[in-house]
Amino acid sequence: MGTPNWQHQTIWTGDNLDIVRGMNAESVDLIYLDPPFNSKKNYAAPIGSKAAGAAFKDTWTLNDVDEAWHGEIAEREPALYGIIDAAGEVHGKGMKSYLIMMAVRLLELRRILKDTGSLYLHCDPTASHYLKTLLDAIFQAKNYRNEISWKRTTTKNDYKQGATNWPRVRDVILHYSKNSAASQFTQVFKPYSDEYVEKFYRHVEPETGRRYQLDNIAAPGAGTRGHPQYTFLGVTRYWRYNEAKMHELLKEGRIVQTKPDAVPRFKRYLDEMPGVAVGDDWDDIWLVQGQSKEHTGYPTQKPLGLLERIIQASSNEGDMILDPFCGCATACIAAAKHGRQWVGIDISPKASELVQFRMRKELGLFGKVHHRTDVPQRTDQGVMPSYKTHKHTLFGKQEGVCNGCRHAFQFRNFTIDHVVPQAKGGTDHLDNLQLLCGACNSMKGAGTQEELIAKLKQEGIR
Repeated sequence: MGTPNWQHQTIWTGDNLDIVRGMNAESVDLIYLDPPFNSKKNYAAPIGSKAAGAAFKDTWTLNDVDEAWHGEIAEREPALYGIIDAAGEVHGKGMKSYLIMMAVRLLELRRILKDTGSLYLHCDPTASHYLKTLLDAIFQAKNYRNEISWKRTTTKNDYKQGATNWPRVRDVILHYSKNSAASQFTQVFKPYSDEYVEKFYRHVEPETGRRYQLDNIAAPGAGTRGHPQYTFLGVTRYWRYNEAKMHELLKEGRIVQTKPDAVPRFKRYLDEMPGVAVGDDWDDIWLVQGQSKEHTGYPTQKPLGLLERIIQASSNEGDMILDPFCGCATACIAAAKHGRQWVGIDISPKASELVQFRMRKELGLFGKVHHRTDVPQRTDQGVMPSYKTHKHTLFGKQEGVCNGCRHAFQFRNFTIDHVVPQAKGGTDHLDNLQLLCGACNSMKGAGTQEELIAKLKQEGIR
């Protein structure tokens, strides 16, 4: 396990890719990210709100991604780049750009996650199916845990204006573990509904006011499972417990016989039950309303209860929680509330202001928040890997296509070539470099690019 090379309660302002690349490997226990959804909308916090000034564009083009990211992904994960390229063919370059932006970050997030850790990616149906294929490739499909459906709102009454589809009321949260054999998970429960309590816990103990139900204490299987048979309170049965345990429960008032010769029943108290196990369909946590104590006005703010549920399920007290798109810092607040360490990153300086304001207002905490704008330096290795090379940049610029025959190839099948040969005065500047497949590079030799294109056209290749 790695050691964090930052302090607890740190908020970074800057590009999360640069910052995460500077974090030590296997140093985070849980990652929650709520990135842009590729919704093709622009978001801004209203003037006068605590989040005023926070804004972001959620529309993606190839101009929004570093050309080198194409090559980085293609070199490190050829299958992953194939998925991204296929999505671009189906959905267009906007989706391809968005997935490249996400993939290059998810690769680094997996690196800094501990072997026991989990990642929760919050998205919506716009890109959830594409993001799931990315996560399958990066984390391996066997480490997929859940697709959580969060019903964030109810249907609106605007259908009379002309509905063209079912109202969209849910978000998707994709849950993956770093290693499914080692990941930690604690089942979370929610209270029983009033209807359930009235139906199944209708008995009330007069002296204490505690609700209870009378449950079966006879053993299933009519003795085939090895349970003891004896007579208890005048009734002969196979029982769940031995005779001494039954008399102990009777003495404690936990066994009730409603009338003579009736089969004794076990008194199960409502306040001893954990509640209903929460599944992957969450319909009990609502969007933050304007009058809520936690409301900041931040666009796309998520409710505290949502993050509390994730943190309680997939981390332990003292664990390190990371939100690399922390916005108004809800994950950081939830982590602090439940005794976890936390670190957040956001491109907007507003995140630092909001986390300090919310910690005071919502938690009454006045501890120091460390605000940083630098890029951390890893302490777990000697030399940082070379993330960006000319070949990476050229691969992105050419979108994985040979600049001669115009056929697509894997990253490893390209060689760097001088457009104008060095023998004819060509320089090593990026503008004079290109990627050619092996065949085109051999055909070009020491000739010019124009000569290569002419040969390819003559042979009917281009």
